[in-house]
Amino acid sequence: MADKLIRATAADNGIRAVGVITTRLTEEARQRHNLSYVATAALGRTMTAGLLLVSSMKKAESRVNIRFEGNGPLGSILVDAGLDGTVRGYVQNPEVELPPNDKGKLDVGGAVGKDGYLYVIRDVGYGYPYSSTVELVSGEVGDDIANYLVTSEQTPSALLLGVFVGADGVTAAGGLLLQVLPKAARDESLVALLESRVSKLSGFTPLLRAGKSLNDIMEDMLGDLGLTIMPESQLVRFSCRCSFDRVLGALKMLGEAELQDMIEKDEGAEATCQFCNEVYQATESELSRIIDDLRAESN
Repeated sequence: MADKLIRATAADNGIRAVGVITTRLTEEARQRHNLSYVATAALGRTMTAGLLLVSSMKKAESRVNIRFEGNGPLGSILVDAGLDGTVRGYVQNPEVELPPNDKGKLDVGGAVGKDGYLYVIRDVGYGYPYSSTVELVSGEVGDDIANYLVTSEQTPSALLLGVFVGADGVTAAGGLLLQVLPKAARDESLVALLESRVSKLSGFTPLLRAGKSLNDIMEDMLGDLGLTIMPESQLVRFSCRCSFDRVLGALKMLGEAELQDMIEKDEGAEATCQFCNEVYQATESELSRIIDDLRAESN
């Protein structure tokens, strides 16, 4: 099943629904960063959340950045997602592994930590980005993103995020976001109905592993509420904006003295992108050309 995102409405446009499958992109992140089981689940959930959050923005250049800073052993989690369907991210300590929690599931909450903060930045494509900070409520990612939506955006929301990872890698990942829009938010029974339906589910990945498509899941959740699924789906993928030219630009900022030191001691330079783990090598001659450019600019 391809990684893709679909959008829908229900209850006379009073409910907005977005579903996304992120199995392949989460597996790519796992391989790129050599992630442990629990780190895969944490990063996969956060990347899925990023794609769901950015899906409601308008301008093509819109992006959402999500950063978890909890007191757990995983350290920071940083994700960058775009309206174009691209997402990337990394975990500070990707090798951390924990025993299952008391429910027998991957202990994402323990790995992230229950004390700390969630930072969300929305770049709408022009002007200054909007930033929000909320305290963590559980470290389980989904709970914290839902709390952010209610606290910072005042939008009643139900959120399901899931990653199933086994010995063969990630076999199911994705999520579902249901939001009661302002025109319907005063209908407390509608909010309660959505919460009740989500609470009865055992998770999102069991639905995928049972062969359910995004359309099936939407139909089961909202089919009796006037569901309208948009005909166009969007492909989503892991994609990083790093490049060798950007690396050379970053090296240029180090200055002539440090670049010369790299030439003499290391016979070049090596840089690794945190987001995708791509390694870039700059030769002595390339560093020498940067030094020549710096000298030319100073004259």
